[in-house]
Amino acid sequence: MKRKLAPSFKVWLEVDGKPVVGRGGVKILQAIEKEGSIGKAAKSLGMSYRYVWAYLHRINKVLGVSVVESRVGGLGGGETKLTKTGRWLVKEYLRVEKILENALKKLR
Repeated sequence: MKRKLAPSFKVWLEVDGKPVVGRGGVKILQAIEKEGSIGKAAKSLGMSYRYVWAYLHRINKVLGVSVVESRVGGLGGGETKLTKTGRWLVKEYLRVEKILENALKKLR
């Protein structure tokens, strides 16, 4: 049986050589924006709250700014949204990924 080789890639964004976010991190950020909650986002992705929180903490540490903002709520709970930086990070990652996908299409 003949197998066809195809090019593939993994993308992540770095700051000063330190990884900030890859495909999984972007999925986390998108889920937080959609769900409005770190806990609900983690559950929707099949991840633990602790893992998602630690991932966000690492991103914040590398960037030096927060990618999410939380508002504590009363009855019904609070809300977590992406900051301007968080939204930019998702947008930039998707932009770079799209450029590379288009380049790979030309190779195929």
